[in-house]
Amino acid sequence: MILELEPESTARRSRRSVVTRRVQPRAGMVRLVRAPDGRLVPDVLERLPGRGIWLEARRDLLVDPKTRRALARAAGGAAPDTEALAAEIERGLVQRCLDLLGLAKRGRQAVSGYEKVRDAVREGRAAIVLIARDAGRDAQSAFRHLPEGMLRVVAFDREETGRALGRDQAVYVAVMRGRLARKLLRELRRLSGFRPVEIEGA
Repeated sequence: MILELEPESTARRSRRSVVTRRVQPRAGMVRLVRAPDGRLVPDVLERLPGRGIWLEARRDLLVDPKTRRALARAAGGAAPDTEALAAEIERGLVQRCLDLLGLAKRGRQAVSGYEKVRDAVREGRAAIVLIARDAGRDAQSAFRHLPEGMLRVVAFDREETGRALGRDQAVYVAVMRGRLARKLLRELRRLSGFRPVEIEGA
């Protein structure tokens, strides 16, 4: 079975972009809110109070001069520093992904290390296999041919994934099938608009 995104309720699944004016699924968008001091701040978890300002999860769109003007109109203030805003969104999405990895580890839904990941793949339990993007050439070549329905992802440094799992570093991580894997896939796809993310098998 192909891994699919976490389903959203019909009433909340779409939003209109303030930039392109297109209505599209929230899964590919980011929410901003206006802070009391007038700044626009990312709301990666989509929980902050206030009227949300939505746009596609794409760095190139965010830093376009037209986007600065659209955000200024939507927020009723000065044009924001979109380069800084894009960097803040990326940090938030990275942290969200790592938090989900940590939850998966604590819930015994993730394993690390080549042999444990290999076993999870062979037994058909893995949904996502993460390979550290700063791993060596031999490590990067591992798990190139996964069974149908499993995704091979390169998105994080070994220290980033290690920190999420309570280790110094982790080159290989497997996340098991289930809700956390679907949530992680959603965030990885959003993150791919802000940093290079390889998702093979999707």
